[in-house]
Amino acid sequence: MLLFGDLGSGKTVFVRGLAEGLGLDPSEVASPTFALVHEYGPAGRPPVLMHADFYRLADDPGGQGVAELGLTSRGGAILAVEWPRPPLSEAPAVRVMLEEIPGGARKVRIEAP
Repeated sequence: MLLFGDLGSGKTVFVRGLAEGLGLDPSEVASPTFALVHEYGPAGRPPVLMHADFYRLADDPGGQGVAELGLTSRGGAILAVEWPRPPLSEAPAVRVMLEEIPGGARKVRIEAP
């Protein structure tokens, strides 16, 4: 799942809702801007949800940094990526576009691959 939107548009909040829907604790979900990737799931088991934020990888146009993370080989975990970069941004995926509307509301558009 690829998440698009300006800073503050609600990408991490969307992932918190996704975590809650998966039976995970949404209060544990935090923006992985400085860690790049956070994993969520039951202790001692493979992750159920992986949450990545590639905002800091803006200077990686060829996608080398993203490819080195090995995110596509993580089994059945759902991968939610904020600020997607190549090669993930070009892969078939659910795309979620978030837009802040005056007054604090959000507009959400979801596109299937």
